[in-house]
Amino acid sequence: KITLNTLICFLLISTCGSGAVGETKNVVQKDAEFDVTYNDTVTSENQTIYAFNHTVSRNKTEGVRVRVDVSPQNLESTILFVVRQKQAVLSFQVPLILRGLYQRKYPYNHVGRTLCQPPTRAASETQYFFVDVSTLSAQGTNYQLRVSRVESFTLQTDKKFTFTASPSQPQYFKYVFPDGVDTVIVKVNSDMNFPCSVMSIQDIQCPVYDLDNNVAFLGMYQTMTKKGAITVQRKDFPRNSFYVVVVVKTEDEACGGPLHFYPLRPDELIDAGNRTKVLDVVVSPAINSEVYVMGMLFCLGIFLSFYLLTLLVACCLSSLPPTERSLDSVGRSRHESLSSVEEDDYDTLEDINSDKNIVRTKKFLCVSDLARKDKRVLSKKYQIYFWNIATIAVFYALPVIQLVITYQTVVNVTGNQDICYYNFLCAHPLGALSAFNNILSNLGYVMLGLLFLLIVLKRDIVHNRALVRNDLNALECGIPKHFGLFYAMGTALMMEGLLSACYHVCPNYTNFQFDTSFMYMIAGLCMLKLYQKRHPDINASAYTAYACLAAVIFFSVLGVVFGKGNMAFWIVFSVIHILATLLLSTQLYYMGRWRLNAGILRRMLHIIYTDCIRQCSGPMYIDRMVLLVMGNIVNWSLAAYGLIERPNDFASYLLAIAICNLLLYFAFYIIMKLRSGERIKCLPLVCILFTAVVWGFALYFFFQGLSTWQKTPAESREHNRDCILLFFFDDHDIWHFLSSIAMFGSFLVLLTMDDDLDTVQRDKIYVF
Repeated sequence: KITLNTLICFLLISTCGSGAVGETKNVVQKDAEFDVTYNDTVTSENQTIYAFNHTVSRNKTEGVRVRVDVSPQNLESTILFVVRQKQAVLSFQVPLILRGLYQRKYPYNHVGRTLCQPPTRAASETQYFFVDVSTLSAQGTNYQLRVSRVESFTLQTDKKFTFTASPSQPQYFKYVFPDGVDTVIVKVNSDMNFPCSVMSIQDIQCPVYDLDNNVAFLGMYQTMTKKGAITVQRKDFPRNSFYVVVVVKTEDEACGGPLHFYPLRPDELIDAGNRTKVLDVVVSPAINSEVYVMGMLFCLGIFLSFYLLTLLVACCLSSLPPTERSLDSVGRSRHESLSSVEEDDYDTLEDINSDKNIVRTKKFLCVSDLARKDKRVLSKKYQIYFWNIATIAVFYALPVIQLVITYQTVVNVTGNQDICYYNFLCAHPLGALSAFNNILSNLGYVMLGLLFLLIVLKRDIVHNRALVRNDLNALECGIPKHFGLFYAMGTALMMEGLLSACYHVCPNYTNFQFDTSFMYMIAGLCMLKLYQKRHPDINASAYTAYACLAAVIFFSVLGVVFGKGNMAFWIVFSVIHILATLLLSTQLYYMGRWRLNAGILRRMLHIIYTDCIRQCSGPMYIDRMVLLVMGNIVNWSLAAYGLIERPNDFASYLLAIAICNLLLYFAFYIIMKLRSGERIKCLPLVCILFTAVVWGFALYFFFQGLSTWQKTPAESREHNRDCILLFFFDDHDIWHFLSSIAMFGSFLVLLTMDDDLDTVQRDKIYVF
């Protein structure tokens, strides 16, 4: 019953296991039994073969485990153990030498290996296997051999099984898909952070790769400390079953642990210490197709309801009677309302700059003073924002999509689940995608961004019709209507959804900027829109604005690559941050009527002397000064925090700077609006309150931190949690839902917050 391959292997070991070719060796074969410990001695002159047999049933799977112990005093003598089975050969030496980083060597004198079980077609058959023991050492080496059955070799559904493992004593178990279950999730847990471990899912075949140096050769695998989870689909395993393999690594660096000292000699052996780890494994059925359908319908239903709500509000507003002109504007002609003729009429005159200086440096400015340019020129200027961001979106998104598809392909082909930082306890695959739920939840950004574009388009059409019929309210009253920035904001929101979905195809630190790039865009565009409302003539051009945003993204990339713990980078960035804040403050305070040249220091000293020392007069523009002082305090504080703490997540730190400045400016705008005697109508007030509440809940779910690419993949999995909504969505998915709604609400606030001024003459609307 010994196959030809087994016989050849036996002959090779018998003839070549001795010290010289042709040297005779005394071979002893013993009939051995399970659960009996054999104490024996082996030398180069003798070889022992232990013969075992056991009955294998097709309906019952039993594991067989071989354990070998060698005395620590005999570590210099290596013993070779070869296990010959019907369709496989397993060999290992004791002491087992496992290599770590930089080829460090760790000897283990206690080795335990589970034999793979070849499939059998018969209902029951007796199988034989042999354990050959040999050495090249001339002196006798003592060893202990024990072969036993693993009664709990087959894992049961939803039943936790506890076991121990070490680098030289890996464990693996078999799981068979029950009828009606196509997808399961395998969870391995431990109360011990270290030693670092690897869990692997492998097909039923021999050999089983269950050592630190080969566990990555086959199947899916991931490193773990306390938690590990892999979703397994029946379609990937033709035998409807698989092995769950758990290997303890020889070193902990892969899991974020400390690095051992470097050996003084290349051949030096390092004592690994006690690296035994207690773990438990449980295999549970994953969600079925009905849950997928419910999740998709829920996602669509939420955001389609906003379309319906918008339609109802539009119908209600259209049924109201038209607004009457205010008494202040009755009888006023268009020429009387303008503070001067349009700028195009005198741009070529020599006194143009002096005229701007006179107008823009007045102590109290009105919107009419900064809305002097031709409306058609400004409309074209601000439409460039939309066309530029549309162009940027195409050229940015295409390589991103290509890259993440490549990432996902690498994950699927190699099985290395350390490449992507998912919430593995709530990662539902669909097709080639590993976490479809994290991608689906970004649908809200796209749908609500499109809805905002439709709302802006409707307002644009209504405004243009009013201009065509020479409506005085449209011509002379309210904040000048320019929709280019609104179109750009809606497009940016849609792109945020697309790029966030791309990031969540394979989230990791190398592509995190995909998820944040358009967040910078949105924050920047919102600030520009707030400024444009009261300063339409002097707002930044699209080219300048996008160039500045490109610089922000450039620093974001540099921070991800070089910022981690690099003091030189943080010093340079903090200096640039503070200088940029000062330059922008000067630009805003003087309404652009200043020049950056060689004489700027002389002019600064002159102003300090005349205004602060000689006359000790206060600032001419108090409101602007208050805003800019607060802005500088906030930005200098953020710069100091970055320089002191040097956070690892530079992209989020940069985004926090943008959001803090946006919130500060928005709060200033609301306060100044109320101080100026203006009011907030019902619709924008409801939007403000609703958006504030949604942002609060959204941030709560954002800070749950289900994964973090700032740590190792194994440490990131410690933050993984189960799904909390419909068994399909996790906390981060809810952040996607709520943040998309909150951004949409924020955009509506910017769109409607000055509707109360639509009948107020522009020369009575203050600039702040």
